[in-house]
Amino acid sequence: MEARLLWLLAVALALAFSSSSGEHVGLSENQCAIPAKDRVDCGYPQVTPEQCSSKGCCFDSSIPEVPWCFKPLPKSECTF
Repeated sequence: MEARLLWLLAVALALAFSSSSGEHVGLSENQCAIPAKDRVDCGYPQVTPEQCSSKGCCFDSSIPEVPWCFKPLPKSECTF
């Protein structure tokens, strides 16, 4: 019984982490760490995370009333 409970917990956590919120395929976390008020819209109403990602944009549906598909910050390069 305990193994089954652990398996269910693992499945639930995997589903939670694979949700559409915070989808940044091909982008670093830093590129998508933009305050909600500074987001520049990159999509359209009802855009899916996959459609947004295919445009090279960030997707985060966790904050209502702001763009969920938005332009990422440019990649930062290390300079010496």
